[in-house]
Formats: sequence, structure tokens, C-alpha cells
Amino acid sequence: MSPSTLPDGEPAPADGALPPTALAGQEQRPFAFYVHVPFCRVRCGYCDFNTYTAQELGGGASQSSYADTAVREVALARRVLGDVDRRVETVFLGGGTPTLLPARDLGRMLRAIGDEFGLAADVEVTTEANPDSVDLAYLTELREAGYTRLSFGMQSAVPSVLQVLDRTHDPERVPRAVEWAREAGFDQVSLDLIYGTPGESVADWETSVRAALSCGPDHVSAYALIVEDGTALARQVRRGELPMPDDDDLADKYLLADGLLAGDGLDWYEVSNWARQGSACRHNLLYWKGADWWGVGPGAHSHVGGVRWWNVKHPSAYAQRLGAGESPAHGREVLAPEDQRVERVLLELRLAEGLPRDVLDAEGAAAVPALVADGLLEEASLDGTHLVLTTRGRLLADAVVRDLLP
Repeated sequence: MSPSTLPDGEPAPADGALPPTALAGQEQRPFAFYVHVPFCRVRCGYCDFNTYTAQELGGGASQSSYADTAVREVALARRVLGDVDRRVETVFLGGGTPTLLPARDLGRMLRAIGDEFGLAADVEVTTEANPDSVDLAYLTELREAGYTRLSFGMQSAVPSVLQVLDRTHDPERVPRAVEWAREAGFDQVSLDLIYGTPGESVADWETSVRAALSCGPDHVSAYALIVEDGTALARQVRRGELPMPDDDDLADKYLLADGLLAGDGLDWYEVSNWARQGSACRHNLLYWKGADWWGVGPGAHSHVGGVRWWNVKHPSAYAQRLGAGESPAHGREVLAPEDQRVERVLLELRLAEGLPRDVLDAEGAAAVPALVADGLLEEASLDGTHLVLTTRGRLLADAVVRDLLP
């Protein structure tokens, strides 16, 4: 939710005001918060997110003051949304490494959201964490502060793969972190994996998936490595020091993971995400279904009522804007109905529950029979109201979308 580059768009107003059309009926729409914490101990070579390794960045931006700045934006959100009560269904802290901040700061940011808007009785509150950034005492404090879900950045269980990714944690730290999470009272624990790292064999990947499953996670995310422009990894590939990920290798590893995860009781609910019954990430589902969310933090993106906006990228500029009583929003776009329809196809087709057929236009609907015949799509209900990717369709999801959005 906070990439290192910002999109084009129209300038956002200094006070952050939204068009009346965005605010109309907002009380009836699901609402969530994303909080971007942009600090890391080490910047990983593959990472394209808006992150910084310095503790003090100048201009009022530092790890020690970050929670204060984020709380100011939460108060701004209340004003911009018209001072209405909107029960928050999910909160997600990402980064960066949110758990580089003291647990009390994470608690303060969550408390501010609850104080301004109110939290749903069954609110899901997630923070990402590196395995080496937490211990039992830290996780216990987080749980007492109201956090309900942890997402650990495991990435791999193979030291040589972690080295290529510039990950610094010991693989043995992962099961201990999960044990501490359980001891602290967390019922929901997710592990994030990456496949396709240069030099990673299929056996290496199987080792990582089995190691993740041995921890007993409730949820697993597995993403193919993408070589992003401007990263250290991209420079290594360009110089010929590392090979580009191979599509056939990525497909083999995806199918391997899908089989192992399903065999352990984790079913896919989104192309890159698997969960045990009742453990799907509700926050991410709100994204994929086009709900409203407010993104707090430098570079964070928000969406309310068909208006999307993004904050200034650098933490110093972010802190200065809020310190001056201004919105940190840098630019925005108002999505036309056709834009919203296209996004529904792009996002909802990725879900196991599928895409409602009536979202397609005439050209997209005309492409469905051939996609079904090719074994890429299937009808998910007796009356054919939803279209779902087959296993092969998940491997070729981008191509399916291109056919549905000619």
C-alpha cells in the first residue's frame, strides 16, 4: 500500500477535502485503516516499498516521533470524513517494519483510531513483523494493546536464499516467533513467503513451504519474486550477476505450494493467499472488494467512495505537512464508473469466490465460453452467476484478465 513511486493524478487539496459524492452513504460502507511504518533496519535488495533505514530523517521525521505524527493524521481523517462515526472493521500496520517501533507506540496508534472512529466488536488488527524484531514480552504487550493478528516475514527457510534477498533473520527464529505469538495469546498468525529467488531450487522452495507448515500457521501468503526497477536486485540482474526469475520455474513452485498448503488444510481464497477455515485476512479482502480505507503514513494510499489519493512520499515532508495542520495528501484521482468496473474485474477475479458475471461488459462476456473451454475459468454456481479461476487459470490470471477486458 506504500510503493516507492507515486502515480500521476490531480493535485489534492491542502485540507484533504473530498468531493460530496465520495462521502455520500459512507456510513453504509465497510471501513478500514492501513498504517504505513516506513522504517527498516536493513533495506532488502528486492524491496520496492517506501522504506528508510535511518532512525532520524530530519524535518521532524524520526522513529521516536512517528506515532505522534500518525495520530495527527488519524485526527485529520475524522475531520475530512465529516466527523461521522464509522466503525472500523480492520486495521493493518505494514512497512517497513512496524515492530521496530516500541509496542506502546503501536498501541497508541491503534487507540487513536478507536478513539476517533470506534472499533468493531470483532475488529481484526494486524501488524507485519520481522521474526528478529520481536520477543515474547513485545508480543504480549501488543496483544494487550488490542492486536489480534501477526504477519511474519519469513520469506524462506533456506539461508542461501535469504542471503540473496538480503534478509537478516536466522530461519530458526521463525518457529520461535510463532511460539511466542501463541503464548502471547494470538489466535491468528500468518507467514509470508517469496518464491523464485535467483538460485532457489525446487527442493529449496519445498523446504521453505514445509518449514512454514511445521509452525502451524493459520494463513500463508506466497508471492512470486518480482524484479522491480530501481532495486539492488534489478541492478544485479542487469549486470548479469543474477538471472531473471523463470516463468516455468515460478509455475512449478506455485503448484507445489498450492498442493502442500491444501494438504495441510490451508485453502486458497486469493491467488497468492491460503488460509484455514475462518482465517482469511479480512483486511485484504476489503481491498479486493473495493471497500473504503484510510492509509496513514508517507506514501500511503487511501480510497473512499471512488476517490483514491496518496500521501507525500518522504517522512520529512509528511511530518511537516501534518505539523502545519495540512493534509499530507499529494495527489488523487476520481474513479469513473468504468474505472471502478475494470478494477472489480482485476481484483475480484483473483478471489476463490469469483467474479460476478454481471460485472463484465458485452465483449468480456463474449470471451467467457472460450476461457471455460480452455480450462482457465469455471462457473462457480449452478446458475453460473460467478466465474472462478481454475488452478491453471490462476497461473495465467493476467492473460485471463486481458481477455475479459479487451
